[in-house]
This record gives sequence, structure tokens and C-alpha cells, in this order.
Amino acid sequence: MKNRLLFLSVFLIMVFANNVHAQDWPRFLGPKGNSETTQEGLLQAWPADGPEVLWTTEVGIGFGGPVIKDGKAYLLDRDDKYGDYMRCFDMETGKELWKFGYEAPGEVEFPGSRSVPAVDEKCVYSCGHNGDLYCFDVNTHQPVWKKNVWTDFGGEPPKAGEDKFAGLAGGAHFPMWGIAQCPLIYGELLIVASQTPETGVVAYNKQTGEVVWKTASLGNIGYVSPSIAKIDGEDQVVMITASSGGFGGGEKTPSNVVGINPKDGKVLWTYSNWSCWIPSSTAYNAGENKLLIVGGYRSGSAMIQIVKNGSEYVANELFKTAEFGEHTKPPLYYKGYFYAQFSNNETRDGLSCMNENGEIMWKTKREPNFDKGSMILVDGLILATDGAKSLYLIKPDPTGFKPLASAELLGSGQNWAPIAMANGKLLIRDQNKMLCLKVAE
Repeated sequence: MKNRLLFLSVFLIMVFANNVHAQDWPRFLGPKGNSETTQEGLLQAWPADGPEVLWTTEVGIGFGGPVIKDGKAYLLDRDDKYGDYMRCFDMETGKELWKFGYEAPGEVEFPGSRSVPAVDEKCVYSCGHNGDLYCFDVNTHQPVWKKNVWTDFGGEPPKAGEDKFAGLAGGAHFPMWGIAQCPLIYGELLIVASQTPETGVVAYNKQTGEVVWKTASLGNIGYVSPSIAKIDGEDQVVMITASSGGFGGGEKTPSNVVGINPKDGKVLWTYSNWSCWIPSSTAYNAGENKLLIVGGYRSGSAMIQIVKNGSEYVANELFKTAEFGEHTKPPLYYKGYFYAQFSNNETRDGLSCMNENGEIMWKTKREPNFDKGSMILVDGLILATDGAKSLYLIKPDPTGFKPLASAELLGSGQNWAPIAMANGKLLIRDQNKMLCLKVAE
């Protein structure tokens, strides 16, 4: 009996120890879509040259980030002259296990890949530069189904030699910076924003690719992917569209932030008192029915709260500020404070901290500069790329910027891709390679 109890105790300890690092990173912004993981054991200090590099692999140029599940990493890579490549790597060795390519030529400003796949037990889903939506079987490595989120709903395909500003004019013109959709798995649905003149958000049957529901157009073309927020205990799809009258000129119209019923595609509420002409960041679900909306180009941020009156929903604005925003990703939230990288053409605020009421606590400005990098929250600390060469380990603290370690690990360039972590390993990339780093015990 004692031996059985001892065996059970050891088994439970092993299971617990393994689960410390067991959480995968199966989607854009991690398991819960908020750039957080429950993994523990993060290394609190690094050697001078940074965490141990376990392996590296060559990748094409671009901004697409990886996902991780069951010891495998998936990345939608790209060659603008040919098309897209779904690539699968062994997380232990970095060996490429399989690759599937399809033709989708075309180049826009800031060329290369731009999205993050989503993976479940059976399939990995990706949306490419030209809007090609694929479902790949993770065992056979072959497509199960394919669609196009842009041309299937009336959008015009990219045209060689077309004025690059045509995509700012709205209508059916191909978006100026391509399609940048990160698919969202929701139960048996795969949800993606089409953003054509006739269709806003589309939900597909993830097994067959059949359209289950779609909304009418929600507004101007942007680069935001749909996200899920909990409102009064119920899930809602939240989508953000672009304002007009920015770089492309013309009539000024605001952005729309929209809540959608994920069961049938019904639009439940709309908030239109905020503007960003190139929105990229998903809404951050701040709890208590609150959503923080952020953007670049001096758009700043807006905190809204969704209130249900009878059977109707209303979006109430709590505050707006031009002093806190994010160009490419939503902020992190830790113990009552938000952290974001708010640097772009107009502002050089670097890493910034804001409380829940919109009060700015501090900004790093250019010392050091953080510009469109990626950040995740793990074990009470922040792992952050700065958008350039460096990886930082930071203690989130409202009293000031508290770096614990940093190292230059990436090559020169606009290294803006989302990062991912699982089983104590961190994946980061630049414009030529992807690195796997040991960041936890």
C-alpha cells in the first residue's frame, strides 16, 4: 500500500512539474488571446549574451509569428515572388518536419509574411498575404479546404503595377499593406474578417470551410483580426475597422468598434467615437465588460464599457487619451496597469505604463526605445522584443521602467513579429531567421 501511495505521489509531482511548462501557444496572442501564459520558472537573470539559443532556422522576410502545440511550431512563411508556405518545426531540434507551399504572388509596401496561424488537435489554419485561407491536416500535412477571405466576397485581387495608395481609397481595392488576418478558432467555427464592401466578419465551419454566418460591411479596411470578449458572462466577437481621411485624404469618418454574437453573426453594439486610419491591434478585454481600444499614429486609446439594457447593448465611453496607444498589438495588463509600446512616425514614447483610469505613469521615450516589438506576460514578468535587435526581461512596475536583463539577439530590421512561448522555450524572429531560446527552467 505504501509503495502504491509513493508511486502515486511521485506520479502527481511529475504531472505537476510537467504542467508548469505544459501550456501551448496555439493562437495569436497566446492561449487566452491576451499575451499571457500560466507557465512558471522563468529565468530571472541571463548571461551577458542573453538566454541560451537552442536552435535557429532560416525564414523569409516579413512579420508573421509562430504558434506552438504538442511540441511543434507552425509558421506561415512567404516568398513574394511565389506565395505562402505553411512550415512545421520540431520544438526540440528546430528540424523542419514538413512544408506546404501554394502560389500567391504579389508584393506590397513592407513585403513578406504578416499573420499568425491558429492550431487545434487536428488542423492548423492560416490566412495568407493575398487572403488565401487554408485548413491543413497536421497529420497528413495536406489541405483539407481552402477559401479566399477577400476575393470570395467581392474584393479585387492584387494588381501588378497598381498605385500603392489605391488600397487606401476603400471599396474593393486590395488593401495597401495586404491581408493581415490571424484566424480565430471558436468552438466549431473559424472566424476571420473579410472587410470587403459587402462583408465584414465571416464565420466558417472549421471542418468543412462552409460559411456559417457573415456580417454586412462594418466599415473601412484595416488590419485588425477579430477577438473574443466576455460581456455579461457571454462571449462576443469584437472587431475594429479603420477611419478614413488619414494618409489617403478624403472625407473623414471614424473607426467602428463592433460587438457580434458568435452564434449567428448579429451585430449587438457599435462604438464610433474613436479614430485610427491604420488599426492593427485587437481590442483588449479588460474585465467588468470593459474594452481598451488602442492604435498608432496619434490615435491613442479609448476605454469603453458595454452595458446591457434589457435586450440591447450600449457602449459607454469611460475615457480617451492620446498619450497611450499601440501600433501593432494590444497592451499587456498586470495588477491594475497597462503596458504598451507606443512609438511610430508621430510619437516616440517607447514603452509606456497607464493605470485603469487613463493616467500615464511613465514612458521610456528613446531611452530605451521600444517600437512595434512584441511582449508577453509570464511568471509575473514581461518578455519583450523592442522592434529592433534586443530582447528584454522587465519587471512590470507603475513607479518606473525596471529592466532585469537585455541582449541583442536579432539582426537589423523591422522586427515586429509576435513572439510565442511554450514548455520554457521562447520563439522570436527577425527578417532572416527564427530563434528558439531557453527562458525558463
